[in-house]
Amino acid sequence: MCLSIPKQVVAWEGEGYFAWVERDGQRERVNMMLLGPQPLGTWVLTSLGLAKEVVDDEARALIEDALAALAASLNGDYDPLRHFQDMKPAHD
Repeated sequence: MCLSIPKQVVAWEGEGYFAWVERDGQRERVNMMLLGPQPLGTWVLTSLGLAKEVVDDEARALIEDALAALAASLNGDYDPLRHFQDMKPAHD
């Protein structure tokens, strides 16, 4: 199973289909063939060196919250009241 991680386009490599994306100070070269040229600053979902989808701010916030919940769960300090606040309880 692979997770797609949001990363920001920070530079283009030549005239081809490769861009440099960044997240938390780490850069990665990704293939942009599925999306085509995107403006610098655009956030894209990446997986295994491939940009798969352009992500708007609202969707990115939800993804970041899910990733934070996963990290908290792995660290043993998951708090359901802190994560996924966009979801309503099944019943009151």
